[in-house]
Amino acid sequence: MALLSVTDLRGRTLSPAQLREAVPRPELDVAGAVEAVRPVVDDVRERGAEAVLAAGERFDRVRPEHLRVPADVIDRALRDLDPAIRAALEDAIARVGRVDAAQRREDDVVEVIPGGVVRQRWVPVRRVGLYVPGGRAVLPSSVVMNAVPALTAGVGQIVLASPPQKDHDGYPHPTILAACALLGIDTVLAAGGAQAIALLAFGAPDLGDGQRLDPVDLVTGPGNVYVTAAKRLVRGTVGIDAEAGPTEIAILADGTATPRFVAADLISQAEHDPLAAAVLVTDSPDLARAVEGELAVQVPQALHAERIGEALAGRQSGIVLVDDLDQGLAVVDAYGAEHLEVQTADAAEVAARVTNAGAVFVGSFSPVSLGDYAAGSNHVLPTGGSSRFGGGLGVQSFLRGIHVVEYDRPALAASRASAETLAVAEDLPAHGRAVAIRFEGEGPGEAAAEASPR
Repeated sequence: MALLSVTDLRGRTLSPAQLREAVPRPELDVAGAVEAVRPVVDDVRERGAEAVLAAGERFDRVRPEHLRVPADVIDRALRDLDPAIRAALEDAIARVGRVDAAQRREDDVVEVIPGGVVRQRWVPVRRVGLYVPGGRAVLPSSVVMNAVPALTAGVGQIVLASPPQKDHDGYPHPTILAACALLGIDTVLAAGGAQAIALLAFGAPDLGDGQRLDPVDLVTGPGNVYVTAAKRLVRGTVGIDAEAGPTEIAILADGTATPRFVAADLISQAEHDPLAAAVLVTDSPDLARAVEGELAVQVPQALHAERIGEALAGRQSGIVLVDDLDQGLAVVDAYGAEHLEVQTADAAEVAARVTNAGAVFVGSFSPVSLGDYAAGSNHVLPTGGSSRFGGGLGVQSFLRGIHVVEYDRPALAASRASAETLAVAEDLPAHGRAVAIRFEGEGPGEAAAEASPR
């Protein structure tokens, strides 16, 4: 029995909106989850740390001795870390750091007219909260992907929250803590879910041990639907990176693709979650059949075969048959996948035509899983089609552009007529008056003379 359902779009001409409806997509009821987590968020806002600890007991079935992880616990996690894991994390940190360093923008200076300058300063967010999930998988890579761009941007204060673990004295998993130690993050909270997002957003006057937690200015990081719902509720109180949904992979492939590779890549993302989406878009029915055959072989061999099978058989996954690669590109652009692989002849040329994707992986030797860990790219990416208007986490996510306007008197005189004319046109005469008052007592000729080139 085939795991993946088949959607046949051959011979059909559909608009982008119709294509978005036709392609398999995860269902995520964030609105419903908002109402479920609203009491938790409100409770944390009102009662602070005690509400977070109570929610942890309820949802994670553990209450840590300290909400803020003690420094010696973090240090011990790094000391005890498997040397091979440490080396891999250090490699990932270095690679992401190299990419991020190239993204750090310098201030821009534009002389609009002689004596009139607009500067754009790039200023890091002052205080950032990073969320790292701790459910089905331990994700130290998410520490790297959130923290490295923040540090590269120059963020001065970082607070990281990750769910408490029953098997580790109520603290986050030691590998998460070790990654924090490698990056110099010493404020780590044993808090998960909606309560963690609320704690980051509202802070707490006392974490239970006399330590105050100030609110952050921006919250980033992936999580489940309840984390997403909490981010929606606190948005405006703090900034958020995005409302993340279940992970997605789309693969655009033709008859030149290797079925074993395609199947393995679909499986790799399905491994995350039963709601994960895995979609193959191809103009080759032969490839589609071969990939199904490979899935039948590879899925039973996987450690998380049940979870993978559920994700692949879900309505969010499937095979989409198209007439040709032009139609295939239209499909993947309408879908706007979090991760898009292009495994075709002339893959680089085809990938260059993609306009909507969180990240594009080109050719047979650029699997999505490389991007999860060691490509140097960031794996915190837009889901649910939001790549149509947003991008992945990066240095720019932690920077704010501030315009600094500096005009001297002659430059303002040269701009006076335009400003006053538009103020009258908008029926906002006080706007024009604020310009004109600076030239009171002068005749029009004097101001004009001052504005003329010397």
